[in-house]
Amino acid sequence: MKYKDLFSRLLLILSSPTKAWVEISQEEDGEQVQNNFVYPMVALCGIALFLGLLFGNGVKDFSIQNALTQCCGLFMGLFGGFFLSTYFVQLMGKRLLADEIEYGNDDVKKLVGYSMCVTFVLEIFASLFATFFIIKWLLLFYTIYIVWEGSKVMMKVTEDKLLSYTLLSSIIIIVCPVVINKVFGWLCQVAG
Repeated sequence: MKYKDLFSRLLLILSSPTKAWVEISQEEDGEQVQNNFVYPMVALCGIALFLGLLFGNGVKDFSIQNALTQCCGLFMGLFGGFFLSTYFVQLMGKRLLADEIEYGNDDVKKLVGYSMCVTFVLEIFASLFATFFIIKWLLLFYTIYIVWEGSKVMMKVTEDKLLSYTLLSSIIIIVCPVVINKVFGWLCQVAG
């Protein structure tokens, strides 16, 4: 996916999730979400964080080591958060939905990868603008709406289980990258 396509997909998901999920559900290969969306967005988040640190986004003493450590933490959080979220959403879907729907790992990768778009965009803005940090946590709740629409279109979750599936999936998608980032930061402090 070219960056022009990446940004158009990102804008479509953010502005019109239902239309975006219909388009996404018609795509054949779920593996492409990693290569064409998640990995480039993780890279953009890392670049934004490095630039934000370089140009003094709330940092008094800039050091390359500190900047690279924080970028690695963000990378590990987003990259690992994608895979961990995919695993937990798949597991939760099997238990919550049982035999009601039949879906593969590709559909879950699509749901998780594209639902993380809010996280990616907010990480970029929070990295570049220090004052955006508080608003970031409020805007993460838009992920719930994106997952709600994706659950209906991609997973075909029935109305009686849609709310619980959406809330649990959203919590997993929001929390996994944060937890991994915090654990990585803690491990770096312990080791350093």
